[in-house]
Amino acid sequence: MARQTIQTDKAPAAVGTYSQAVKVGNTVYISGQLGFDPETMELREGFKAQAEQVFENIKAICEAAGGSINDVVKFNVSLTDLSDFAVLNEVFVANLSEPYPARAAVQVAALPKGGVVEIESILYID
Repeated sequence: MARQTIQTDKAPAAVGTYSQAVKVGNTVYISGQLGFDPETMELREGFKAQAEQVFENIKAICEAAGGSINDVVKFNVSLTDLSDFAVLNEVFVANLSEPYPARAAVQVAALPKGGVVEIESILYID
């Protein structure tokens, strides 16, 4: 199967040696997204604002890949503080509808650039 790199200006540019997403067949692997505003490349202030921005970034990449947030089948979430888990759930509910995708969430010691939440995604497009 051919491998296609996905890139959009509506999500933050990669800040390292990775692509925003890679599509292989009907599956799209979206790199971990932090709460960067794609226009300013500045992190949003606070956990909820960063989590909301992460979803906007993921949505933009899903659309650039020919899908939508509703096509996500798995989220992997990294938080710097698990006490933000309830707010994380609120953001997920505000952006998704049932049946919800699979998800993992773990606390990590630190994230790049001082972020407090990073979410990577896998979507399947029919």
